[in-house]
Amino acid sequence: MDDQLERLNSLPLRDDLRGQHPYGAPQLDVPIQLNVNENTYGVPADVQEAIVEAVRAVAGGLNRYPDREFTELREALAEYLGHGLSAEQLWAANGSNEVLQQLLQAFGGPGRTVLSFPPTYSMYPLLASGTGTAYLRGERSADFSLSPESAAAQVREHAPNIVILCSPNNPTGTALGLDVVEAVYEAGEASQSIVIVDEAYAEFAQAGTSTALTLLPGRPRLVVTRTMSKAFALAGARLGYLAAAPEVIDALRLVRLPYHLSAVTQATALAALRHRDSLMAEVEAIKAQRDRIVRELTRLGLAPAASDSNFVFVTGFEDPQAVWRGLLEVGVLVRDVGIPGSLRVTAGTEAETTAFLTRLEELLAH
Repeated sequence: MDDQLERLNSLPLRDDLRGQHPYGAPQLDVPIQLNVNENTYGVPADVQEAIVEAVRAVAGGLNRYPDREFTELREALAEYLGHGLSAEQLWAANGSNEVLQQLLQAFGGPGRTVLSFPPTYSMYPLLASGTGTAYLRGERSADFSLSPESAAAQVREHAPNIVILCSPNNPTGTALGLDVVEAVYEAGEASQSIVIVDEAYAEFAQAGTSTALTLLPGRPRLVVTRTMSKAFALAGARLGYLAAAPEVIDALRLVRLPYHLSAVTQATALAALRHRDSLMAEVEAIKAQRDRIVRELTRLGLAPAASDSNFVFVTGFEDPQAVWRGLLEVGVLVRDVGIPGSLRVTAGTEAETTAFLTRLEELLAH
């Protein structure tokens, strides 16, 4: 590894990339993988069949470039989201990470800043670095909450070009109130900040949790990003998307690569959207296991956060690394997110959740 690092450093690498580490959770071959918030139920059989048929239908035309504007997919995404959205307000790319990257390419860059509020999604500073955008670390309360007053004050203080709000937040799983989004948007008026609300886990939210999609009318600097990796069980297909004012979509056309969304990806996403009832049934099953985890961890004397996502962030461990290793010994992989005394666990199937809870109780007893 030292030799490899030495060879890397011998290249004319950008100075701001020297010493950086690539994003990545452990990819271990274990039976129960509850560390990267995937939909562990998998793609239902009827959706698999629909995807195969959709891909077969476009396979004969793969010698041609795909629809550069992915018009049919944008229409389908607008219909899925509702809230009066039109295809002109929708955009998609290869995962929500690429959607965020395109936003930073269009509105960030050298001499510009992006503000977010750790602990939050660890890709935000990496995306900032990759686009030459300075990353500003905002602050949360000791319980990791973020009030409208605090968030707005920090936006006024830093005057960022971009603000990213993760809701439900990763890794804590908690959703922001819309009052936070409204306060941040208003505070960013003077600096004309683009405000991005990352709603990757929105389909798993508790009943009564509102989406920032309701705030889009009259707010041309507001962007709401989503993904099909989680609720739609398509992490391997790479399809992320956003809703915003049409002029934001026009800005992204300036930075996207030509024909960036393949015909196969478009066909896969369309098939999944047409069969979303099967996938949403899995979402309800996942939410039941998530709530079960919260109840059981509370019973065990730990402090799980009330989750609006498909995972649970839990504190109260004396030695989280020892617990992580003890779970791995029986083939259960969870995520150490680097926050003292805490771990994060994805809600799996009923059997996976039982295996996790059983082993965890054994570890805590000893």
